[in-house]
Amino acid sequence: MLYKREQTQDDLTVAEFFAGIGLMRLGLEQAGWRILYANDISTKKKDMYEGHFGIKSSHFDATDVHVVKGMSVPSTLLATASFPCTDLSLAGGRSGLSGKESSAFWGFMRVVEEMGARRPQVILLENVVGFISSNSGTDFYSALSAMNKLGYEVDAFIIDAAHFVPQSRRRLFVVGSKPSLDRSKVVSAGRQFFESQHRPRALANFILDHPDINWSIRTLPALPVLKEKLSNLIEKIDHKSDLWWSRDRVEYFVSQMSDKHYSTLEAQKKKRKWSYCTAFRRVRGGKTMAEIRTDGIAGCLRTSKGGSAKQILIKVGYDKVFVRHMTPRECASLMGAPGFKIDVPINQALFGFGDAVCVPVISWIASNYLNPLVGICNAPSKFKNIA
Repeated sequence: MLYKREQTQDDLTVAEFFAGIGLMRLGLEQAGWRILYANDISTKKKDMYEGHFGIKSSHFDATDVHVVKGMSVPSTLLATASFPCTDLSLAGGRSGLSGKESSAFWGFMRVVEEMGARRPQVILLENVVGFISSNSGTDFYSALSAMNKLGYEVDAFIIDAAHFVPQSRRRLFVVGSKPSLDRSKVVSAGRQFFESQHRPRALANFILDHPDINWSIRTLPALPVLKEKLSNLIEKIDHKSDLWWSRDRVEYFVSQMSDKHYSTLEAQKKKRKWSYCTAFRRVRGGKTMAEIRTDGIAGCLRTSKGGSAKQILIKVGYDKVFVRHMTPRECASLMGAPGFKIDVPINQALFGFGDAVCVPVISWIASNYLNPLVGICNAPSKFKNIA
């Protein structure tokens, strides 16, 4: 189908690529944006997307982005792309943008190019911070240059979801914008450009070291201070539930801890109150180790394909230790979507949330960056389907 209708800047419309289960949509809708098109090759994520929004989404295109044609994408003010991080992550193979999965970025860029005069005024990319250093920075440079060639000035910043929810989840965001948009908050990327809360040293240095990139760096307000506690997001599950591990399994798990982590657990165990810790299993020196954190912040949720990728919850105190995996509902809460409808198998849900964006982070970006950029201030949310 060929879409011909042009959008105006007061019509906050979006085409979301790599849409996943719909958390990008939720965050943008909270700031007044409206989704016209969604694309993701995963039918399992599409099932979760449609399961939450309650419709068989006619705008959801479950086609490989490498096959999507620009003429089939409607005209929108914004296009988003949370493209696969597998080849950019430090935990992955580091094949970069030429890798099997992360190369999907080029499929997205081809679609935008094919849209010609209908190209979105704004592009929002989201990926892991490792994108900056992938292939010694050449991948990031290539991506930004490609956006410049399509007429977009670019900006980049990093936000940790821990400012909004008790989950450590640092992500890189790149905004491409047409020069005709508002420039009142643009600052120089010259010699007086310094690192900041939103642009830490590695990113600030990249910006300074690449003056040939057509930058459009904008000022941003300070990020909020976290108010939510991990303990408030934990489901109350009876200790007799099969979700809690057996004594033997708990003892084996504890035996996988280093002396430092074991001592930390023992200190929590002696307290006359319940504390909640999180843990992952990691390979250190060829040996599987259980590593815990007790700061009230969960580790970054992962795409759970195996047991080691599942985040572990520890309830400890009164000389007792209870251990289980985090539930899909707890993961939804850690992604800022506590009311998300979940009617799929556990592993499917865990994978969907682990591969998604954090809702309040997206809402903050939309309210503090995107809306002012297109000349819309404090746009009310017209869409009440909020998780």
